[in-house]
Amino acid sequence: MGYGQHASTQSRGPLRSLLSWVFYIVVIVGLVWLVQTFVVCPYTIPSGSMEDTIEVGDNVWSEKITYYFRDIEQGDIVTFDDPEIAGRTLIKRVIATGGQTVDLIDGVVYVDGEPLDEPYTQGKPSEPLKTASDVDISYPYTVPDGYIWVMGDNRTSSADSRYFGPIPVSSVSGRAAMIYWPLDHIGVL
Repeated sequence: MGYGQHASTQSRGPLRSLLSWVFYIVVIVGLVWLVQTFVVCPYTIPSGSMEDTIEVGDNVWSEKITYYFRDIEQGDIVTFDDPEIAGRTLIKRVIATGGQTVDLIDGVVYVDGEPLDEPYTQGKPSEPLKTASDVDISYPYTVPDGYIWVMGDNRTSSADSRYFGPIPVSSVSGRAAMIYWPLDHIGVL
């Protein structure tokens, strides 16, 4: 009987080890999901629409905690659901929030009649764009409540609210907080 108990104990060792590994993997995957859902999520920048602030290929942390405590503000760089392609995330700068009026005059952005000081655009003009087929925008444009107006910093190469209109606040997934890769681009946004 002592021999049979010993064999049984040995056979439980690998099973117990396997179950421990499965448990740890489930816990780690669960923690990653919780962090990405409620705290911070990484994104890789696929286009030049935010140059020179964020370059193609930069990896950015988009944090979610800020918007638990305050509303989205003008100047924030946000990640949000692409209004045209399901499952794709875009990143742009908030130019105006609900109730504010946007106008584009001679390449300058005006919000509520005041020209914006936008050094991040590197002097690129902010001209109206041909809109998406289901979008009708005329300037001056008042952003509806519950929406924000977003534009890329690279105004000559950005499909943004000038193209697809204002985006719902509910589509915002976070505030871009920092570039974490590549090493020579690391910095707070």
